[in-house]
Amino acid sequence: MYEDVAIKLQLSPEELERESLRLFLQHRLRLVESQLLGFARRYGVQTVTELDALVQQGQVHELEAFEDYFEFDHLEAERDALLDSLKELA
Repeated sequence: MYEDVAIKLQLSPEELERESLRLFLQHRLRLVESQLLGFARRYGVQTVTELDALVQQGQVHELEAFEDYFEFDHLEAERDALLDSLKELA
């Protein structure tokens, strides 16, 4: 099926595969960045490191931010992996 679509679009299967992967990575990156923005707005920070500093300073209660901290950290790592993958495709 993949090759049939490539032929219909007058692309090589490799070109279609590469473009499909690029679009998937960009879409996933937008979703991750949207979630990161939600955490940034919620806590008034830009990074998980800044959130950690707020917890250490007592401005945010650790129990309140516990799960968000790990999710924020995971999302930052995923964002970095997506950006790296996009660079590799370029």
